[in-house]
Amino acid sequence: MDKEEVKVELKKILNFSPIDLDKLKIFHDELLKFNKKYNLISKSTENDIWHRHILDSAQLVNYINFNENNSLADMGTGAGFPGVVLAIFNKNPTFHVKLYDKSSVKCDFLESIRSKIDVEYDIFGDYKNEEITSYYVVSRAFKKLGEIIRISREIIKVNHKLIILKGRNVQNEINKLKPLENFIYKTEKSITDTESKIMFIEIKK
Repeated sequence: MDKEEVKVELKKILNFSPIDLDKLKIFHDELLKFNKKYNLISKSTENDIWHRHILDSAQLVNYINFNENNSLADMGTGAGFPGVVLAIFNKNPTFHVKLYDKSSVKCDFLESIRSKIDVEYDIFGDYKNEEITSYYVVSRAFKKLGEIIRISREIIKVNHKLIILKGRNVQNEINKLKPLENFIYKTEKSITDTESKIMFIEIKK
C-alpha cells in the first residue's frame, strides 16, 4: 500500500481529518530528518513509514473510546508509535495521551514534534519511575508479551486494558504464557499485515 492509498484509508475508513493528515505529514517528514542522526526507526522502513508505522498505529482508533474522560499510556513509545498518531486523532481535551520512553533522545524528538504539530500529549521518561493510572495501555515493538503483562500488572495501579500490536510470532508468545488469574484476551487481525495481530488483554487489579 503506497502513501496515497494509506491516506485514503486514514481518511475514509479511520476518520482522520484533512488537518490530521497534514499533521501526520509533518510528523513523517520530521521523523525522516531526525532519523538521519539518531536511530529512531529502522533505516529499512524509512520508505514505508506511512504504511508500516503510521497506518499500523492508526488502526487502534477503532478500539479506543476517545469520548471518555480517561487516559491512554503508550509504553515504550519510541518515535511516537502509536502514541503520537493516536494523540493527533484525539479531539477530546479530557482524554489524555501519555507517552513513556526511557531514551532522552526520543523524548526530545517527541517534544519537538509536539510543538510543531500543536497536539496535546504528555511525555514521561522511564515508566518504572511513574505511577500510571490509565485505563488504556498500548504498546508496539516494546517487549515480549509475557514481559508486557508482568510490567502492566506491577506498574499500572488500576484495572486496565492492554492493546498490543504484535507481529507474526505472536502465537508463539501466547503459547509461552502461563495461565493467570483474571486474565482474558482476544486477538484481531492487523489491517497492515494479515499475519500480524492486535492483542487485547483485560487486567484486573
